[in-house]
Amino acid sequence: MLMYLSMTARQYALYVAAAVIPAIFLMRYIWKNDTVEKEPGSLLWACVLRGCLATALAFVLELLVDNLILPNTGIQTDMTYSIINATCVGLIEEFSKYFFLKRRTWQDPNFNYRYDGIVYAVFVSLGFAALENILYVFSYGLSVALSRALLAVPAHMGFAVFMGAFYGRAKMCDVRGDPAGRKINLLAGYLVAVSLHAFYDATAMINTEKSTIYFIIFVVLMYILVYNVVKRESRTDHRID
Repeated sequence: MLMYLSMTARQYALYVAAAVIPAIFLMRYIWKNDTVEKEPGSLLWACVLRGCLATALAFVLELLVDNLILPNTGIQTDMTYSIINATCVGLIEEFSKYFFLKRRTWQDPNFNYRYDGIVYAVFVSLGFAALENILYVFSYGLSVALSRALLAVPAHMGFAVFMGAFYGRAKMCDVRGDPAGRKINLLAGYLVAVSLHAFYDATAMINTEKSTIYFIIFVVLMYILVYNVVKRESRTDHRID
């Protein structure tokens, strides 16, 4: 704590920049691929802000799980604990993002193209990742900034791309009078994001040679798939009404 009290304004700015720039870079990438109709800046910043609120909600919920639930489950092995903990983190963090995403964007009149679902989900998720990254960098120093810029922040974007793709389809079903399709797509978007998030965290937490190999393969494949999904959804974008 004393170290941060003695930091200069320039040092604070450096820490914040190291934490936030990766998220801004990825937001710009998603925004540039919104080729049909750009979203209002005020709405995008509102999504980023909701992502920060999601970070706070997730922190509280994860604190409850870590202190009240996991210690009473009778988990015997580190691997089992890592898997269960990763699943809880995935469920909580993706729920927090989804909660604020839907509350802010679902009824917004600007939500009129399918790709918009990806834009909103990613901006919420990267708002979450940016604040989380600030907390990590100020807790552990600049040494974690590069690894998180290459792994954690893009991973949050990746989870959001899949959630957003389903989210856009859910909105399309809703507008076209298909409540079953809306529910299926909303649930699918959430569960896919949770599954990806949980697998990412579990392979990172287990920290064995085999899990590290799985982690690397998973990250590479997910990044390739996310790139292809973004390009395809951008290319085939159309009005949802």
